[in-house]
Amino acid sequence: MERKIITAESVTSGHPDKLCDLIADAILDECLSQDENSRVACEVVLAHDKCLIAGEVTTDAEIDYAEIAKEVISAVGYEAEKLEYEIRVVEQSGDIAQAVDKEKQGAGDQGIVFGYATRETENYMPLCSELANRLVLRLEECRAFGEIGGLLPDGKTQVSVEYKDGKFERIVSIVVSAQHKEGKDIGTLRREIKNKVIDRALIGYDLTETEILINPSGRFVKGGYEADTGLTGRKIIADSYGGAAHHGGGAYSGKDASKVDRSGAYMARYVAKNIVAAGLAERCEVAISYAIGKAEPTAISIETFGTASIDEEKILSAVKEVFDFTPKGIIETLDLKQPVFSQTAVGGHFGKDYLMWELTNKAVELKEKTAN
Repeated sequence: MERKIITAESVTSGHPDKLCDLIADAILDECLSQDENSRVACEVVLAHDKCLIAGEVTTDAEIDYAEIAKEVISAVGYEAEKLEYEIRVVEQSGDIAQAVDKEKQGAGDQGIVFGYATRETENYMPLCSELANRLVLRLEECRAFGEIGGLLPDGKTQVSVEYKDGKFERIVSIVVSAQHKEGKDIGTLRREIKNKVIDRALIGYDLTETEILINPSGRFVKGGYEADTGLTGRKIIADSYGGAAHHGGGAYSGKDASKVDRSGAYMARYVAKNIVAAGLAERCEVAISYAIGKAEPTAISIETFGTASIDEEKILSAVKEVFDFTPKGIIETLDLKQPVFSQTAVGGHFGKDYLMWELTNKAVELKEKTAN
């Protein structure tokens, strides 16, 4: 008998790192809304009383970087006017641009990306990731609509799930840490989070044997960028699949689709989800690697963890026929010149059925290709 525990975390919009992701993606979306051919690599640092926006942006759009940041920061629940804003943005390097601006568009960088899908949830996400994201979104609702008084923007969740012989056994532990106002009684806060966040978000799950930790450090009044420095791209595992799958290491937020560490990861998820939706495997991880300036991937591989219904080589052969893995092909297939990226920054980049890379519209074709 094999037992395994897999853990995932998620963070609220007011977490300093996630707030940086939100700002970076808001800037990207504004660039794309004015100029769909914008090239954006935007990084944000939030440190106490300062917001630094840096990176390489080539666009015909007129962008007020500080104003976008202020709008995002205010919407999340902080006092944006108290911050000092510094902008350090230049155009994309000509060396990189010439490698990408070809008739057959080359990858904007080298690297490896992973995509994952599993049948254990309706949206094909790992259960631990799905539950951690549900908790964060419910915590955000409770703050936004005043269902729990005294909540502040910063917060995190974490869920650990145990499997026996590959099958779900139980939720081992749940951790919720929520920033709160001075004077909020910790006992009251814990009861409210248990009743209004955990019990509502995880309805239907037996939590009788689950360790539940709510604000385990106790007081959590000072948070956000006043307590910790925030940085774009520092929550990449929370953005993807938690501990259930590999990650190539490249962050997503603040980057346009010519950067394959974002668009390639979306494509890998799209492929993995369609493989599982086609009934070719119960679980699937797709890996794709690229070289800067080269359009075709240097390698594509799949791993089905012993759950494939047919030979993996046959699945891979069909995948290569059905999907276009060039940067241009990915952008066209997933419509990645549209300003949709702010929707990904909180609650994960995957598992949201309104995003193009979550479609299962290639499942039938894959099944037909592998039936021959």
